[in-house]
Amino acid sequence: MFTLTADIWFVNLGLKFSDWVKSFKIGNFDIYIYGCIIAASVLLALTVACIVARRTGQNDDNYAELMIWGVLFGIIGARLYYVAFDWDAYKDNLKEIFNLRAGGLAIYGGIIAGAITGWIFCKVKKLNFRQVLDTAFVGVVLAQATGRWSNFVNMECFGGYTENLLAMRLNIAKVNSAMITPELLEKAVSVDGVSYIQVHPTFLYESLWNLALFVILLLATRKKRFHGQIFLLYLMGYGVGRFWIEGLRTDQLKIGHTGIAISQVVSVVLCAAALVLYVIGMKKAKEAEAIVAKAEAEAAEEIKGNVLEMIEEDRKASEAFAEAAAHAQETMEGAADAAEQARTDMEETAGELLEAEADSAHVEAQAATEQAEAEAAEQAAKANAAAEALKDAAEEHAEALKDAAEEHAEALKDAADEAIAKVQESVDDAVAKLQEAADQAIAKLQEAAGGAGEKNDGR
Repeated sequence: MFTLTADIWFVNLGLKFSDWVKSFKIGNFDIYIYGCIIAASVLLALTVACIVARRTGQNDDNYAELMIWGVLFGIIGARLYYVAFDWDAYKDNLKEIFNLRAGGLAIYGGIIAGAITGWIFCKVKKLNFRQVLDTAFVGVVLAQATGRWSNFVNMECFGGYTENLLAMRLNIAKVNSAMITPELLEKAVSVDGVSYIQVHPTFLYESLWNLALFVILLLATRKKRFHGQIFLLYLMGYGVGRFWIEGLRTDQLKIGHTGIAISQVVSVVLCAAALVLYVIGMKKAKEAEAIVAKAEAEAAEEIKGNVLEMIEEDRKASEAFAEAAAHAQETMEGAADAAEQARTDMEETAGELLEAEADSAHVEAQAATEQAEAEAAEQAAKANAAAEALKDAAEEHAEALKDAAEEHAEALKDAADEAIAKVQESVDDAVAKLQEAADQAIAKLQEAAGGAGEKNDGR
């Protein structure tokens, strides 16, 4: 359940916030909106730093690790800075030094402690410290712009009386009385039974100032000329704004009893030191750029000379190539003439050789022909002798076959006669048997006929 504690009224803008809350509960534990805004601002700073790191070729993981240490020691530094310059409020009650929930953090203490932490971190990680500062503080200044709204929630860090367009009225009953000056009480107003002080909303001034500075740093990052340039711009820009805004605030931390605001002194010192370092850095950057430009010009001149030399060498090479080509052409033409002459000579020589070879071949062919005729005659004689021998052998074989055939025919005739005789004999036997069988059959028939006649006579 929300605890309703305060009213805020921008009288000239017509904006009024009633029943303003500073915290809410989870169980029995109070959660302060102030702390939530600070935590969100830290995460916003980390996000912006990581984006810038990636765009500039850095490892964004380093910034996530740095944030852990930077926030831890930054809070310690901010607290120690505040306590150191408001020691009278803590010297008799040292336990209150650790009571951060009661407020009391100074941004310059956080910046100084965070920078020292970053320097040690970069030494350990072997990173470029000035480059890390450039990257981190682009996010830091945006976190400051949003973080200042935590002062708005807490109704603190306001200025003296004003009637300007942004004049803000605060319910006196809900404001830390230590921040209310006699002048503010004298000019307090009462509306509907509620007393108000009317003040400069310095939280809003600083938030808008830091937001504009964030845009400037972001644009400057694109045209950065040396490492550390963005951080120095931050120190100068924030220093000027903080010096002006600190002069308006009623809760200034003073140097002893001098009445001098320590934040204004620190702003002047840091702004002056940053300006000197910025001028030196820009001078060195210009010198380095001049050296680079000179080196580039010399390199360009050297390259130009090398190119001209190469062009001249190329021209000479082209001329030499042309001469070599002409010489090669002449050589080729001479070679062609020599080849033609050689061809003619070869044709003449070949003709003579052919004639000589033809004569020699004719003689050799004549001798070969005569030898072949002699060999053919010899072979013919041998063939005639063989033919005669074959003829005699054939006649002898034919006579032998004839005699054998006659003998075989005589044998066949005798065999045939014998076979005919056997057949005739078989036929005669068969006829005799048939005659005998027939006689027997006739006899039986006659006998049967006689028997039948006797039966008929008996009937």
